[in-house]
Amino acid sequence: MSDENKRVEFIDEKPSKKEAKKGGGLMDLLNGSLLNRSSVSNQLPYILFLAFIALFYIANRYRFEKIVRNSQAIQIEVKNLRAESITTAAQLMNISKQSQVVKELEERGIGLKESVVPPKKIKARL
Repeated sequence: MSDENKRVEFIDEKPSKKEAKKGGGLMDLLNGSLLNRSSVSNQLPYILFLAFIALFYIANRYRFEKIVRNSQAIQIEVKNLRAESITTAAQLMNISKQSQVVKELEERGIGLKESVVPPKKIKARL
C-alpha cells in the first residue's frame, strides 16, 4: 500500500448555522415559521386528531367524576331514607299496640272503652 492510503485524516466538520437551525426551535414556534414547513403541514390532520382525543378524554373524565359525586350523594340519601323508614315503622308498631291505643283514648277523652266480651264468628251458609 502506498503512503497516501495510510494517511487518512478525519476532520470533524461543524454544520453551518442553517443546517443547525433546521431542527426547529422556540423562535420558529413563536414566529410561526415552524407551521409553514411541509413536514408539519403533512402531520396536521394527525395533530388535530390527537387534540380531539385529548379533549374527549378530559371531557369524559369530568363527566365520570360528576357521575361518581351524584352516586355518592344518592347513596347517602338512600341511607338516610332507610333509617327514617325504620324509625317510622318502629313508631307505628309502638303506637298500634292495644295498650297504647287505650292510653291515647283516655288522654284525648273520647270516652271509648275496651270491650271485655270476646268477638263472635259469624258463619254464613251458602
